[in-house]
Amino acid sequence: MLNPESCWQAVCERDATLDGRFVFAVRSTGIYCRPSCPARRPRRDNVSFHADPGSAEAAGFRPCKRCSPQGQSPAQQLDALVAAACQLLRGEQRLTLPQLAARIGLSPSHLARAFKARTGMTPHAWADAERRQRLDAHLAQSHSVLDAALAAGYSGTRALYEKPQAMSPGRRRSGGAGEHLRYGIAPCALGHVLLASSDKGVCALLFGDDPATLLAELQQRFAAARLEQDEGALHDWLQQVLGQLQEPERATHLPLDIRGTAFQQRVWQALQQIPCGETRSYAELAGQLRSHPRAVARACASNAIGLLLPCHRVVASDGSLSGYRWGLQRKRQLLANERGEP
Repeated sequence: MLNPESCWQAVCERDATLDGRFVFAVRSTGIYCRPSCPARRPRRDNVSFHADPGSAEAAGFRPCKRCSPQGQSPAQQLDALVAAACQLLRGEQRLTLPQLAARIGLSPSHLARAFKARTGMTPHAWADAERRQRLDAHLAQSHSVLDAALAAGYSGTRALYEKPQAMSPGRRRSGGAGEHLRYGIAPCALGHVLLASSDKGVCALLFGDDPATLLAELQQRFAAARLEQDEGALHDWLQQVLGQLQEPERATHLPLDIRGTAFQQRVWQALQQIPCGETRSYAELAGQLRSHPRAVARACASNAIGLLLPCHRVVASDGSLSGYRWGLQRKRQLLANERGEP
């Protein structure tokens, strides 16, 4: 059942994330459109909402030629083209932006804008990050750093050391021995919470049903680190987190060791600006960051520091909770607590 007010809000915001969920029709023109249609906004009293194009056409409306509501939206078409560009960048051949654009069928400037909006990175930076991931996968299996570099698509090892990084390739190949993380686990209103800290601050805050599941997730995220359970050293920090869970207005201010790409960190910084008890939509954050809702959603899903980087405060444009890596019930409970609801 469509909610007319939510649908109208999506039309006013030209919310592309709701394309395919419904269409709106304009009585004065006899045309129906997708929510993200860039045409001039119609008067509210002229608009009706329909579950799909077939329903609108059965009511006597014809499709808009500008937004083509019957097929893929322009945004969806660009999504597919960016996905194709990513596939090409995964290949061994190094492509310049003009070469990549020619293969995709877009101008270089158009491809660059669409690519960055959807991934948070330029094609060149994305290809470098992808190649780094391949390098990490090969380091543990190769006989030397050079072998791993060649297998990942590098011409040698020089490029591996040109940019400063937290851990050298040689050290990553040896398993990252040397990074020491302490962690503590405590029961809480959401099940159990795990807090892990490096020398710089909190690097993970995870929720789960039991300690074993939480430890497995921590080991997966920081497979190269030496993990030490130390509730005593982390007691005060854990108590502050538990206090915020019980009384959200008691905001916890702990040092954070935030690990992510430049774009992810921009998203996570924006999360920290959302006041307690309020929410923002993925589309609103995307507009603030001049990005794409899907890129924002991916950054939220990659967040390893729950509560303190409050990705639970981001919802869909229609107000629904959408996704949460630690479960929608926990997201619902966190938001209810922040709003003072029983």
